Amino acid sequence: MYSHILIPTDGSDLAGKAVRHGMALAGAIGAKTTVLTVSPPFHVLTADAQMIEDTRDQYETRMRDQGKKILDAAAVAARTAGVACEAIQTEQEHPYQAIIDTAGAKGCDLIVMASHGRHGIAALVLGSETVKVLTHSKIPVLVHR
Repeated sequence: MYSHILIPTDGSDLAGKAVRHGMALAGAIGAKTTVLTVSPPFHVLTADAQMIEDTRDQYETRMRDQGKKILDAAAVAARTAGVACEAIQTEQEHPYQAIIDTAGAKGCDLIVMASHGRHGIAALVLGSETVKVLTHSKIPVLVHR
């Protein structure tokens, strides 16, 4: 079946549920996991309040600390499930592309991720990372609701 599962997470409650589900699945089928968190690169010109308030160094430190916290929580879920887990933090403008690229680079044969369910006009205008992964991935994607 599946031997290596990629589990992307942004640290949200919904993503945390998907992490736990992915770890349980990996434990049940004897697969290893890679957990990925993606942060946006720093931009000088932006509408993102976090970037406006920080210097580049402050922003990068905060993103690194936030990523470590997210990955540490995923590592706990992996230990609880008795699953081997590699943790990766990366920076990418388009998280869906980082997810697909990491899955390919690590030889993953399944992606387990949360549905972030944008609704209404936001879904049409912005789309979601989950939909973009579903659209562009060449490997199966299990969406946890």
